[in-house]
Amino acid sequence: MSAEPFFIAEGGDRFLPTEQARGRWGTNSLVGRAIVGLLGSEIEQLYGEPDFIPARLTVDMYRLPELVPVEVVVRPVRLGGRVKVIDAEFLADGVSAARATCQLLRRTESPEGRIWKAPTWDVAPPSQFETAPSREGRGPWAMRWVDGDFDSFGQRRAWISEVREMVGGRPLTPFVRVAACADFTSPFAHYSDTGLRYINSDVTLYLDRLPAGEWIGLEALNHQASEGIAVGECRLYDETGPIGAASCCALAQRRSHSAPRPAAG
Repeated sequence: MSAEPFFIAEGGDRFLPTEQARGRWGTNSLVGRAIVGLLGSEIEQLYGEPDFIPARLTVDMYRLPELVPVEVVVRPVRLGGRVKVIDAEFLADGVSAARATCQLLRRTESPEGRIWKAPTWDVAPPSQFETAPSREGRGPWAMRWVDGDFDSFGQRRAWISEVREMVGGRPLTPFVRVAACADFTSPFAHYSDTGLRYINSDVTLYLDRLPAGEWIGLEALNHQASEGIAVGECRLYDETGPIGAASCCALAQRRSHSAPRPAAG
C-alpha cells in the first residue's frame, strides 16, 4: 500500500502515530480504529496461528490518547490446545489508555444439524457501487454505501475497505482489516440528524471466520440509548456471506458541539 500508515514501528513494541491516526474528538487525539487495529495486530503477530480463529476481540477504551509514542504490552492468559486468551494494553506516552482481550479458538468441523439463522443481506458486490468521495484526502477507509448514509434516517448498510497499513511495512491481514473496521460500529449505529453525539468506550468483535477479500460489509442492527448511555450493533459480511458481528457501548459526549461526519473515503 502506498498510503501513509497509521503507525510507524520504532522497534519492539513501540510505535509512532502518523497524521492519519488523528481522531475527531480532540485536536491531538488518536482515532479509535487505530487503537483497535494496533491492539489486534500485535496480538495476532505474537499469538496468531493458522489453526486458530480470533473469535472475539474486546477493546476497552477508557482514556483519549494523544498523538504521542505508543507501546503495546501483550500478555498471554491461557495458551490451551483449543482455546487461547490473550490480553494487550495500549500505553500512550507511558499512560494506559486502552486494553484488549482476544479469544482464539481452534478450527474444527461443525456438527451436523439445522439451526435457524437470521436472513442474510442480499446486496450486490462492492464493485456495483460508487466509492463515496474522500474528505480532504484524509479518509482512512474507502466506503461504498448500499443503503442510507450519514445524512439520511433509516438503516445503514455499506461496504468498507481499509486503504492503509496499520503499521508501516506490515501488510494488512484479514483480522486487522476487520478489527479496525469494527470500531466503525459506533458512528454507523449512533450517528443522528444532529451529528455523532456519542463517543464509544468499547468495541467487541465476534467472528466465526476471517473475511475473504478487502471489503467488509456493515449492516446496522440496533441503536438504543437512555441516560446518556448507548448500545450499537452491526452485522459483518464479506463478499461471500456473513462473518460475524460487532457491538459497542458509548457515552453521550459532553462537548457543546458534535464531531463532524466521519470521512467517507
